[in-house]
Amino acid sequence: QVQLVESGGGLVQPGGSLRLSCAASGSFLWINTMYWYRQAPGKERELVASITNGGTTNYGDSVKGRFTISRDNAKNTAYLQMNSLKPEDTAVYYCNADGRVNAWRSLEVWGQGTLVTVSS
Repeated sequence: QVQLVESGGGLVQPGGSLRLSCAASGSFLWINTMYWYRQAPGKERELVASITNGGTTNYGDSVKGRFTISRDNAKNTAYLQMNSLKPEDTAVYYCNADGRVNAWRSLEVWGQGTLVTVSS
């Protein structure tokens, strides 16, 4: 069974920074793309950023220039560096990944989420 474990959330003041981590574990052939989503209270889940195993990145418009996604393929871990945080960044942040479990089964898995609160 494949699992994603997020860490790094917490309370930060506006203008501050946080770094989230998402580590994949279990048995699988490869992970292709890793994603960060977020969901604020009363709002739909939205894509924050994504990164392929080749390093191609994509960002949501609301975080461009402030957030940076990266990954360490050897550790099957993705990171989200969040700078210049705003109160509207407050949300539960979820990691998601796709790839292959084996030759017959694809992989898509979600983490449990980590809460980021931006408040003074």
